[in-house]
Amino acid sequence: MKIHGRDARATFAGKRDAMKRTHTCGEMRKEHEGQAVTLAGWVQNYRDHGSLLFIDLRDRFGLTQVVFDTDRPEMLKLAQEVRCEWVLQITGKVRPRPDAMVNLKMATGATEVYVDTFHVFSRSAPLPFETDEYAKVNEETRLRYRYLDLRRPQMQRNLEVRHRVIHAIRGVMNDAGFLDIETPILAKSTPEGARDYLVPSRIQHGCYYALPQSPQLFKQILMIGGCDRYYQIARCFRDEDLRSDRQPEFTQLDVEASFLSADQIMDIMEGLFVVVFADFKKMSIQKPFPRMQWRVAMLKYGKDAPDTRFEMFIADITDLAEKSGFNVFKGAIKNGGMVRGLASPGCIDYSRKDMDDLTEEAKIHGAKGLAWIKIDNEGKYVSPIVKFFQNNLLDEIKDRLGAKPGDTMMFLADQEPVVCAGLAHIRLLMGRRHGLIDDSKFSFVWIIDPPLVEWDAEGKRWTSLHHPFTSIRLQDRELLKSDPGKALAQAYDIVLNGTEVGGGSIRIHDPELQRETFGVLGIGKKEAQEKFGFLLDALEYGAPPHGGIALGLDRLAMILTGSDSIRDVIAFPKTQKAVDLMSDAPSDVSPEQLRELSIKTAIKGS
Repeated sequence: MKIHGRDARATFAGKRDAMKRTHTCGEMRKEHEGQAVTLAGWVQNYRDHGSLLFIDLRDRFGLTQVVFDTDRPEMLKLAQEVRCEWVLQITGKVRPRPDAMVNLKMATGATEVYVDTFHVFSRSAPLPFETDEYAKVNEETRLRYRYLDLRRPQMQRNLEVRHRVIHAIRGVMNDAGFLDIETPILAKSTPEGARDYLVPSRIQHGCYYALPQSPQLFKQILMIGGCDRYYQIARCFRDEDLRSDRQPEFTQLDVEASFLSADQIMDIMEGLFVVVFADFKKMSIQKPFPRMQWRVAMLKYGKDAPDTRFEMFIADITDLAEKSGFNVFKGAIKNGGMVRGLASPGCIDYSRKDMDDLTEEAKIHGAKGLAWIKIDNEGKYVSPIVKFFQNNLLDEIKDRLGAKPGDTMMFLADQEPVVCAGLAHIRLLMGRRHGLIDDSKFSFVWIIDPPLVEWDAEGKRWTSLHHPFTSIRLQDRELLKSDPGKALAQAYDIVLNGTEVGGGSIRIHDPELQRETFGVLGIGKKEAQEKFGFLLDALEYGAPPHGGIALGLDRLAMILTGSDSIRDVIAFPKTQKAVDLMSDAPSDVSPEQLRELSIKTAIKGS
C-alpha cells in the first residue's frame, strides 16, 4: 500500500503519469464495479464515523462518494484531517453500495470508491460561504470570491448551457452559409447612444481607440467587401448605467447578410431559436413567430418589448375621458397628453393603502398619480372619482378596457412616454402578482415598423431609435425631409417573454440616403466625414443591399437557465457600478504609465 505525502510539489515532481485521472467524478455507474479508478476533485463534504470516513469528491462532472476504512489505519488517520474544498486525488476500487445506502438523488449513487491511495494537491482556507447549491449568499460576496462561486453546481450548469448554446448557434450559422469573421476590438470612436470606452494610444500621443459598442460598421464593410454572409460571437462594450440584464462588456451573436430581405433574415433567426429550444428546453417552437407593429405594442402593452404570455391589454380612453368632469384627465389632455388604462383582475379587495402603494409604483416612471375605479361583483362602480363620470360613460370605458365585475380599472393621464412606461410597469406587476404569467411558457414576437427617429426634447434634435445606419421604408422616403417623425424604419426586434433578446434592420446602402439621414440627425457633412468617412467612402464603390441582426447571448442564456440576472451566466461579471470585485478593477495606474501615454488627470495629483 502506498500513502502519498501532503506536499504535492514533492510527491509529483517529475511524475506526470501519477496525476492522470482515469474517470471523472460524474461517471461512476454499476458497470464500473470492480474497476480500479483514479479520481481528482474537491471535497464537497465529509462524514467521519470513526472507523469509516466518507467523502463526496466533486469535479465539474458530478459527485462520487469515496470511502476510507480501518483496513488502512494510517491512511484513515491522515484522511481525517481533510476538510471541505481541499483538492484530492484518490485511487481505489469501485464497489456497489449496500441496497439501503443507494442514493437515488445522485447519478453515481449506486456505487462508491474504496480508497487505496490518496494525495492532497492543495488545502483550502476557511470558506467565506459554502459552495453547495443551496447556499444563500449575497451577490457582493459571491462576486468578490467568484472563484468559489464558480464551483457551485448551478454556476457550472449555467456556464455549460452557455457553451452549448454557442456551439449550437455556430452549427446553424455554418449550415446557412455564414462565415465566422473577427472584427477589430481597437477601433475608431463613433459615439452614438451609449458612451465609448476609450483606450489611449502610446504611439500616437493624444489619440484614442474605442472599444466597439458593436461591430456595426465593420460588418457593413464586410458586405461591401463581398463576404455575403457574416457572423461572429462578438464581445461588445458600452459605458452605460447598468441593470440586471446589462453589463459594460457583453457577448452577442452578430449577423450580417447581403441580398436578403428582412423576412429572410427573420426566418433564419427563427430557425436558430427552434434548434436552441429543442436542444435545451426539449420544446418544439413553432415558426413563423408572430409579428406586431411597434405602434400596436406601445398602445396595447406600453412598451416595445411586450410580455405576450398573458392578456391584460392597455387601451386609450382619451376621447372618453374628455367627456368626463374629472379635471385631472381633462388637464392632461389640454396639455397635449392622453389618458390610457387597463383592467386588472384579482384586486377587488385591495384596501385604500394597497391602491396608494400601486400609485407609488406608477410614480417610479414619472406618473403624478394613478386613478382607479373598482367594479364590484354586482357591477357597481366604486371609486372616489366615480362622481365625475356619468354611468353610461363608465360603461363605455369598461367596454373599451374589457373589464368585468371583480376587476379594477386603473388609469394614467400624462404625456405618452410617461403613460406608456407607467402602465407597462403596472401591467407586469399585476400579472405577476395575480398568477397570470406562466413561467413554463415561452412567447416570441417580432416587433416591426418602428419609427426611424424620435425627438430629443432636451437636445432639440432628432435621434435614431435604433442607429443611424438603419434604412427607412422605401414608401416613407419623402417623409425624411417633410416629417421625419412619421417615417418608419426597416427594423425588427425579437422579444421573448418581455425581454428584447435581439434587434436588427435593413441597412442603408445608398450613400446619398446615408448622408440625408445624417442630416436629419443633425450630423453635418464635416462631422459625418470625420466620424463615418470610411463607411461613406466604401458606399461609393458598389454596396449591395444588406441587413443583419444581433442577439444578446447573455440574455438568452439567462432565460434558458431561469436565472434572475445575466451575472449568473457570465464567468466574471461586473457589479451595477461596473466594478469587478474579485480583481478590484477598475483601479489606479502608476504615474509612469500615465506619463508614457501623455495623460494627465485632475485626480490624486497625477
